[in-house]
Amino acid sequence: MSSALLRDRVRSDVDVVAQAGLDLDSFLVEAVASLRRAVPWVSACVGTHDPRTLLLTSDRKFGHLLTQDPRDDEFGLLEYGSPEATSFTELATAERPAAGVFLQTGGDVARSMRIASYHLAHYGHADEARLVFREGTAVWGGMGLMRGADDRPFDAAEIEFLASLSPAFARGVRVGLMARLAEADALPEHGETEHPGPAVVIIGAEYRISQMTPTAEQRLRELARNPSGEIPVALLSGLVGAARRYARGESTTLPRCRARTRRGRWLILQAGPLSGTADHEGDVVITIEEARPPEIVGLVVAAFGLTARERDVTQLVLQGVGTQEIGRTLHLSAYTVQDHLKSVFDKAGVRSRRELIARVFFDQYVPRMGAELGPSGWYA
Repeated sequence: MSSALLRDRVRSDVDVVAQAGLDLDSFLVEAVASLRRAVPWVSACVGTHDPRTLLLTSDRKFGHLLTQDPRDDEFGLLEYGSPEATSFTELATAERPAAGVFLQTGGDVARSMRIASYHLAHYGHADEARLVFREGTAVWGGMGLMRGADDRPFDAAEIEFLASLSPAFARGVRVGLMARLAEADALPEHGETEHPGPAVVIIGAEYRISQMTPTAEQRLRELARNPSGEIPVALLSGLVGAARRYARGESTTLPRCRARTRRGRWLILQAGPLSGTADHEGDVVITIEEARPPEIVGLVVAAFGLTARERDVTQLVLQGVGTQEIGRTLHLSAYTVQDHLKSVFDKAGVRSRRELIARVFFDQYVPRMGAELGPSGWYA
């Protein structure tokens, strides 16, 4: 079979398994095994990434790496503390989502610290081809394929082929994460079924619930300490009180809070005052929705005790956004952005963006590695 025909067949196979509704592990095992037929390797490492920060959330090793001592801390320092043109964070926004170290360095792979001091020194790998799993602008994971000193380097045709697989791998990872969530929720508590539609609660006089949708009731019961527990009225009362203060002009911000359900799902509750007749004066509406990745990132960097604006700056730094673009996004001058960065560095105990990214990775991601991932790409 010709190389072109083989690659077409492998591409088709990966597309099929990416849309088959497989769980994450099953998809990756099948897709990586299929890929090896067209792009041979001696070792492979596949990781999932947090789409919001591009940091590694889990990894799976194949081939020669399975029998070797893991050196994940050393890898993390090189990947996030000393990024190169072939680092996943760089490839995430590159025009082509794949690259080979041999090709990138013109054959002088010793210019890559990752190859020289990590792969070659510990595992005998002399070249690495990398691919990020990108769908649109969202990056869901990445893969490194390694070859030994006696193997030929990855060539340009192989790198182009890998790049063509990026959307399929991204789709497979995303679907795999959703499949895992579906399995976790497959047996609702006490025969419950997931209710569709908006989750809305209306609170009337004396902090009592006057109306709510079935979805809201279900989510509120998920916040109870046990399946037969009562709806957490204290949580709602705090939001209602703050909303009424907002209505009286005593505050300038609508209240909102994050809460975690028994199943590990993060919810965002936001309250606002309703305008109406005298009979309904003081009524408050509360909406409930699942936390999106930006909310989760706020939880991650909150460990450093950052202000709201410092968290905004940090979130963009973790995505590789430059100072000028951060300023435009947040409507700040470059000097103000630098001031915020200096404060962030001081609080995190680092001296540079690279050290900050490495610190977030080791403090917030490494301790959670191996835990179940949710459909947002963050830990469930």
